[in-house]
Amino acid sequence: MFFNESQLTEIRNAILQSHNISIVVHRSPDGDALGSSLGLKHVLMALFSKQVSIIVPDAFPSALDYLPGSESIVVFDSQQELTNEVLNATDLLFCLDFNHPGRVGDLEELLKQTAARCIGVMIDHHQQPEPFLTYIGSKTSASSTCEMVYQFCRSLGMQEVPNQEIAKCLYTGIMTDTGSFRFSATTPETHEIAASLLKADIRHWEIHEHLFNQNSLTKLQMWGYALTSKLVVLPEFRTAFISLSADELERFQYQEGDLEGLVNYALSVQGMKMGVLMSERKGKIRISFRSTGSFSVNDFSRAHFEGGGHENAAGGVFYGKLEDAISKLTAALPDFSDKLNA
Repeated sequence: MFFNESQLTEIRNAILQSHNISIVVHRSPDGDALGSSLGLKHVLMALFSKQVSIIVPDAFPSALDYLPGSESIVVFDSQQELTNEVLNATDLLFCLDFNHPGRVGDLEELLKQTAARCIGVMIDHHQQPEPFLTYIGSKTSASSTCEMVYQFCRSLGMQEVPNQEIAKCLYTGIMTDTGSFRFSATTPETHEIAASLLKADIRHWEIHEHLFNQNSLTKLQMWGYALTSKLVVLPEFRTAFISLSADELERFQYQEGDLEGLVNYALSVQGMKMGVLMSERKGKIRISFRSTGSFSVNDFSRAHFEGGGHENAAGGVFYGKLEDAISKLTAALPDFSDKLNA
């Protein structure tokens, strides 16, 4: 367990004594971020009858609208006044699926202010956590934050999953962050947790349908364009990357979540060890990194693109023009040539 017995007792007491609990996740929230936050919210409501609010820095993909309670999530980008009200009233703060305050974008300053005046709890599985909260629950070997939330809730007294809402949320995050149970972090315990969630009689095939089989025509056209016209392969560095400008995204009527998974196709090119996706959004370049084997995109992203994450999956950001981000990427590759070609 990522909290010791003393910490668990203190956190449980904090939950019992709290009046307003808030849960915050990282920018560009994905299935694990939303699944873990909504899953924890439903558990705190079911076990402790607590008032819980969820805050996300920016919009989440419409494909995740099926998650129970998603309609009540506060989106900072479009609801800044409400976000201030919620966090100002917060007396217990949970930060899920991120381990550094910089991962919440423009919400960072307000998050720091909240964390400085109330009890804070981190539950996260990314590398190199920043100790900015009272309790730091970090387990880099975990398949997902949803897996950790399940374990945490069991330690709070949850014997079996109380309802389908909780099971649906936690199963979503585990399934998405394990790549439908195919990534190396998937363990026997991961499958055991998934099995216990299925006992709540959720329709796991419907979750998969929501996430992967509801593509808009414009999204498919954008992916086709990206793979046929924007994929660059650098065999000498075993790296392939895709870059999409703001104009190109607009041409294909980009919606939040439309690029999820595209970077994996760059990595899937035969012989590649690193795949990169760069997309120009809201005046900055968002970057996704994926790798195979022992090459750490966490280290690469931290060194050059203010990012981080996991050994084989990380994110980053570049402030400037897309062509400059590409130049920075290609200029950095020679320094990692030996590791990429190992």
